[in-house]
Amino acid sequence: MADETIDDSAAPLVEHLAELRKRLMWSALTFIIGMFTVYPFAMDVFNFLAQPICNALAAQGQNCQLVLISPQEGLFVAINISLFGALVLAFPVIGYQLWRFVAPGLYRAEKNALLPFLIASPVMFFFGATFSYYVVLPTAFGFFLQFQQMGQEAAAVATAATDAAAAVADKPVPGIMFQGSAQEYLGVTMKFILAFGLCFQLPVLLTLLGKAGLVSAKGLASMRKYAVVGILVLAAVATPPDVMSQVILFAAIYPLYEISIHIIRRIEKSREARMRADGSWIEDEEDA
Repeated sequence: MADETIDDSAAPLVEHLAELRKRLMWSALTFIIGMFTVYPFAMDVFNFLAQPICNALAAQGQNCQLVLISPQEGLFVAINISLFGALVLAFPVIGYQLWRFVAPGLYRAEKNALLPFLIASPVMFFFGATFSYYVVLPTAFGFFLQFQQMGQEAAAVATAATDAAAAVADKPVPGIMFQGSAQEYLGVTMKFILAFGLCFQLPVLLTLLGKAGLVSAKGLASMRKYAVVGILVLAAVATPPDVMSQVILFAAIYPLYEISIHIIRRIEKSREARMRADGSWIEDEEDA
């Protein structure tokens, strides 16, 4: 059948290696161009990424000010943003180059099945990153900043013309104020965004495996308790070492696991109906 033929003819190993080198060179060139493109706007990107912490500080009545611990930290911040931005900009090209390398060895039916997942993958990553930026980061930073404590001078100003001011003066209180490092904040923010973007790939991966027949909805449903443990371990590794971030990641990822089971169940029903129609369906003993 036409759908079961490979488009391109087989090529020797040397030609495959040459093709791989070509695709890798184009990907690397695109990444380098993206890095130099983002670098002049690095601080604008940083200002955008700093909005969650700035909003959290404003809610506490504080100015948004991050510090540079070392003279070269500002340069490292700009370089890290350039690398991160280059990866985002080059991802479509890298994905296309990967597709061009793999596609000649796939059947047309396999191409038609794989292409939607290649499109869904960056879309789900975008949703995960957006969820992290607009929901997770403001919630996490608002929680973290609650552990600040006004010192003696600040408390006296806040309670001026009251008897409490004198009490504070008699009992000095140590001040605990947030003075975050710009590089440290950027690292935490990018880790959150990457963690949620990658974890939102779970439905894409499981659905692809289900469409290939490697996993089943029944099997995934029976593995729920192990999935809960696995997602908790993943949350502990992928997020900063605090319980709140791990709970938020788990609460976002586990529903995606259940959605994947539902999608795979629909795929299996559609496959069964199609095979029953052409007479190729074999009844399982358990189903019988």
